[in-house]
Amino acid sequence: MNRRQFLLAATAWPALSCSGRLFAAPAGSPRFLFVFLRGGYDCNSFLVPYSSDFYYESRPTIAIARPDANHPDTALPLDADWGMNPVLRDSIYPLWQKKQAAFIPFAGTDDLSRSHFETQDSIERGEPLAQGGHYRSGFMARLSSVLTGVPAIAFTNSLPLSFQGAAKDIPNISLRGDTKAHFDERQSAILAGMYKHTALASAAADGLSLRTTVSMDLQNEMITASRGAPNASGFAQETRRIATLMRDQYRLGFVDVGGWDTHVNQGNVTGGLANNLRNLGDGLAAYAAALGNEWNDTTVVVVSEFGRTFRENGDRGTDHGHGTVHWVLGGKLHGGRIAGEQVAVNRQNLLQDRDYRVLNNYRDVYSGLLGRMWGLRGDQLQTVFPQSRPRDLQLV
Repeated sequence: MNRRQFLLAATAWPALSCSGRLFAAPAGSPRFLFVFLRGGYDCNSFLVPYSSDFYYESRPTIAIARPDANHPDTALPLDADWGMNPVLRDSIYPLWQKKQAAFIPFAGTDDLSRSHFETQDSIERGEPLAQGGHYRSGFMARLSSVLTGVPAIAFTNSLPLSFQGAAKDIPNISLRGDTKAHFDERQSAILAGMYKHTALASAAADGLSLRTTVSMDLQNEMITASRGAPNASGFAQETRRIATLMRDQYRLGFVDVGGWDTHVNQGNVTGGLANNLRNLGDGLAAYAAALGNEWNDTTVVVVSEFGRTFRENGDRGTDHGHGTVHWVLGGKLHGGRIAGEQVAVNRQNLLQDRDYRVLNNYRDVYSGLLGRMWGLRGDQLQTVFPQSRPRDLQLV
């Protein structure tokens, strides 16, 4: 690591302390984690509209079969119209049964570009499309600015647009893969000495101690929790680490997960998308379990930039779409239901004869959700989501 790289690493962490000396949120205060699925996941392979004959006509090779108790690879029934992909049987489905999960179909943004990057940016900014907006002002940064005593963190390699433009420092760290310290004690002492008696001294010390502290805390906790068994890999491992930091020190978090762009050989209950869904479900269930009783004060939302075409394409995959399905999870959620405005799943109700419509604008839905969580005033909600029309779906 050269001097410039070290400075970037050190100054990115002016506020993070795993000891809890800098951040200590009040017990019982709300906790919010925003999970962004980058790539536009196929919501119809998650929340299956099994009562729709049109669904099965549109997907001759990738549809998920109607619920059948005698066959494990069929949709898990949620109500008379919707089912869940069976790869989530042991993770998200139990949360649904405990009314700790709800799903919002026909959700999304007004952006019709079907561009990954443009729509992702639109969601992270949280501003109306008609407004020019501030391209480096994210809705979670604005949420952080109107909240008091609610420490925030992004579990990403670099600070996401969602958290950019904040009036206060927002730390970020990726907990995927290696968490070992990059420097031994001698190297750390030499590097810290370079910045002694300078304005960067404190930031440098925090940056150098971060990996060591995180590594020690997480290794000790995961060994204890696993009782000697091997740790789960992938997203489940990451969310356990996230829970370690969110439980006591942070109340506002962001994490993203890639790999959802499935144009070819998408599969249904097997294949790449099913593996991604299984990994995501295992991770979210692990996060809930790792929080213990603190899960009761927690709300998690799962969002993607858009859905995918209702019909499968010639390569047994799906292409960029529009409306999608958002997930809301939490220990005290008023869940076990499909929430928000809905229409019958048929050809007549498709947008441009290809996609789900957006009937539940995410800015309105999350304005209502966050307002209910923190008791925010109307003017504060307008700061977070300008020109939104808060919709309280009474999920919390």
